[in-house]
Amino acid sequence: MSTGATTALPDGLDVLLIDGDLAAASGGGTFETTNPATEEVLGAAADGTAADMDAAIGAARSAFDEGTWAADPVFRARCLRQLRDALQADGEAMRALTTAEVGAPTFLTSGPQFDIPVEDLGWYADLAESYDGWRTDLGEATPVGVRSQRWVLREPAGVVGAITPWNFPHQINFAKIGPALAAGCTVVLKPAPDTPWCASAIARVAAERTDLPPGVLNVVTSSDHTLGAQLAGDPRVDVVSFTGSTATGRAVMRTAAEHITKVFLELGGKSAFVMLDDADVAAAAGMAAFMAATHAGQGCAITTRLLVPASLHDEVVDAAAATMAGLAAGDPNEPGTICGPVISERQRARIESYLQLARDEGATFAAGGGRSERFERGWFIDPTLVVGLDNSSRVAREEIFGPVLTVISHTGDDDAVRIANDSPYGLSGAVFSADEERALAVAGRIRTGTIGVNGGVWYSADVPFGGYKQSGIGREMGVAGFEEYLETKSIAIAR
Repeated sequence: MSTGATTALPDGLDVLLIDGDLAAASGGGTFETTNPATEEVLGAAADGTAADMDAAIGAARSAFDEGTWAADPVFRARCLRQLRDALQADGEAMRALTTAEVGAPTFLTSGPQFDIPVEDLGWYADLAESYDGWRTDLGEATPVGVRSQRWVLREPAGVVGAITPWNFPHQINFAKIGPALAAGCTVVLKPAPDTPWCASAIARVAAERTDLPPGVLNVVTSSDHTLGAQLAGDPRVDVVSFTGSTATGRAVMRTAAEHITKVFLELGGKSAFVMLDDADVAAAAGMAAFMAATHAGQGCAITTRLLVPASLHDEVVDAAAATMAGLAAGDPNEPGTICGPVISERQRARIESYLQLARDEGATFAAGGGRSERFERGWFIDPTLVVGLDNSSRVAREEIFGPVLTVISHTGDDDAVRIANDSPYGLSGAVFSADEERALAVAGRIRTGTIGVNGGVWYSADVPFGGYKQSGIGREMGVAGFEEYLETKSIAIAR
């Protein structure tokens, strides 16, 4: 079975963006980027060096300290709208690039893999102009006998080091670039080495088709993971905004702590999909299976634990397995594909190791269980339904980042809440019940940053996203995400 895009991909993506200039990496180094559906090399990306990262940080620092970017929200809004409009004009090629480099099914590129986050740049542009928290008047008071007029200012935090993963590169890149630029910060973006072209395409559009001043947005692609640590540890950086695994998030936090640099961390998840005993089994089981299979399960907020009433266990397993069987891994270029390839051979091997661990722990597979037999090439795993384990198993506790859904029985609402909360993570979740009030009561007891009830969708530019516990620190998107890139200054003048 063949795979491959028919739309031409953007040209000239083997460049860095530093201080307004598109250029090769110092020394001319490149590295390959690969199509995960075919294992074919798409082309070369610029392999940035420590010297390139140093130059990018310096450019961002100078642009913030010496330019007028931080003081002109109207201009910032105009530049963000220019970026949005230019990317939308290139939408066909950008969607094809995203499917080719990320392995994202085409239906997702019309949603959170490209179209939605690009449109969201307009929301951040509007916020730059309409935000009413820049100055808050606290009125007069007489502390320690001194009559004083007081107010609070919110100011741009400074230079932002944005370190992003490969699974939803446009969504996460723009969820950092958009609010940071809108807030008046300057940005150095270090994207994942698995998806460098997605970031380089943004860099080229920003440099050639917007009025962004030199140094305001810098993009350094590299195969060298230590450049992320360099960015997090540089004292010229004021905020480190990182999305990725919890293990790497800990390392970022330790590095940033050297200079007490503010960190935003959006990390892993092992979210629970809670079915109550009055739920529509077919609807709830089908949705849980669909969510776990989407984009081959490569999403931190995907619900990967299916908590079901013990009395309905077998019925739910049959319904979820039937859905998963119809969502077998497929060509991401085909409109009907929900589960495309995973990003790399290394990631496929990691998922396979967890499937073997599930067997070792005594599980069986009601659907899937390994590589797709439909493809000779490409890193495909069929959606897999794991049964026979409880919440203490490693497969139920650790983030797999593949199309793997583990079914766990509960004995009632209290037990379901206990199991849902028995996790080091707290990123997202879902609750299904015929009784809306009951569902909301359960949702309110689950310690997680986002949760959908009866199919409700929280994902939107105006909704804060982030987690409890080891799922992160801070919030991305929404006004709360915008304010991650602001500092607070209190002023008093004697009267």
